[in-house]
Amino acid sequence: MTSSHMNTTIGILFFITLISTISCRNNVLKVITVTGEIPASEMGITLTHEHVLVDFAMIDSISPNRYNKDSVIMKVLPYFEELKPFNVKTFVDCTPEFLGRDPQLLAELSLKSGIRIITNTGWYAADKQRHIPHEINDMSAEEIAAIWIEEAKNGIGNTGIKPGFIKIGINDFPLSEIDKKLVTAASITHKETGLTIMSHTGRADVALAQLKILKAYDIDPSAFIWAHAMVEPYRNAILAVAQMGCWVSLDGIEDQLTPLIQVKNLLQFLKSTRQLNRVLLSHDAGWYQPGKLQGGKFRPYTALFNSLTLLLLSEGITQEELDLMIVKNPAEAFAVRVRKTAK
Repeated sequence: MTSSHMNTTIGILFFITLISTISCRNNVLKVITVTGEIPASEMGITLTHEHVLVDFAMIDSISPNRYNKDSVIMKVLPYFEELKPFNVKTFVDCTPEFLGRDPQLLAELSLKSGIRIITNTGWYAADKQRHIPHEINDMSAEEIAAIWIEEAKNGIGNTGIKPGFIKIGINDFPLSEIDKKLVTAASITHKETGLTIMSHTGRADVALAQLKILKAYDIDPSAFIWAHAMVEPYRNAILAVAQMGCWVSLDGIEDQLTPLIQVKNLLQFLKSTRQLNRVLLSHDAGWYQPGKLQGGKFRPYTALFNSLTLLLLSEGITQEELDLMIVKNPAEAFAVRVRKTAK
């Protein structure tokens, strides 16, 4: 990126941030995108769990120098353009720090595509704890939270770009000491910033163990997004967590018949139990991977619209219910506010 190009980008970001900050005053619920704050009501159709870039290099090797931003944008931008006919307005990028999070890349992509992007703060202990700082064993939850709170209040590094949610990654059940530390740090950060906690989780027992920690901090389950909930094989377990008020993220949507039918069946069950108001839908797709030829294989973000929507509408899910899951629920889930347990 040239110096003049960077200066132009910074100028645009400053203008957008100024305007959006003004528009979000007067206690209007807001969300925080890489180009500034917007009212939550303006999120529109939202993909709540996707990735632009993920770098699986060891933490000591992770660096923006492992890829060229212009090359990444050249590859990814057409996939964002594919979302325009479906009127997608907001895209939640779930790549955490030490796995390739690059807020400046996301800001540039957002400006070029016209689609708002939300990034995160937080650390990822899944994948055998290969992507968290070595110092974590000597750090307290409070010290970790202080790092995340600093990003939330003052921006990531020197970019001025603020995270719009907390992303953590948990390994397995029972929770390890590091897992517990991350969930505790996320709880402290939520109470200080109002950012929603999203956790790479999987099974229901892991979700419940995390919710127990949130409860100890008087945080309502509505502050927690259970990512990859469709990994849980028992739908009654998914129902039980949804009924607690947790957000259930079905984020593995892909354009293959068997997985599509599985999602359809689960959504019909959640409709029958009146829990669609707790559901988020997305693909966990994309993934430009540094170190692979041209970023490796890149999965599109369109199966939800090209395939699943048609299947759901033909099988008893209404357009109003679809809008609930891809418009209303995301706005509720990512709106910034501290969510205390009801007394």
